[in-house]
Amino acid sequence: MTQTLVFESAWDRTIAKIDRERIQNIFQDTSRSLHLSIQFTTLTIARNYKGELLVTVLIHNPTNDDLAFYEKEIYFTANGKTIAKHTFTHPSLLVKQKTSMPWTFIFPVGSFNDEDKIEDGVLAIV
Repeated sequence: MTQTLVFESAWDRTIAKIDRERIQNIFQDTSRSLHLSIQFTTLTIARNYKGELLVTVLIHNPTNDDLAFYEKEIYFTANGKTIAKHTFTHPSLLVKQKTSMPWTFIFPVGSFNDEDKIEDGVLAIV
């Protein structure tokens, strides 16, 4: 079974064509070199009007098990340093086995250090 790219229903309805194509291209480039563990490919890093840290990634689940996000501790690291850490529960987020899916993780104010540079960060799951 090969890796498949899927979009959560809200993403599928609202994503701009240019963004969909960009994600599809990144998926094509990254899906060939996946290991047998959960991996994230960073797509964008931003702050919203509330000051929250938004990290949009491709979640790659090349395993034989579905991945549910219930009380999953997610780390955002840059240059070997933990920039942000937060426990996420998203009942609607289920990444099926052998599937990749784009998602935005929102780190609330207080879960990250405003002083740290975040441009080259990556996510990791515990």
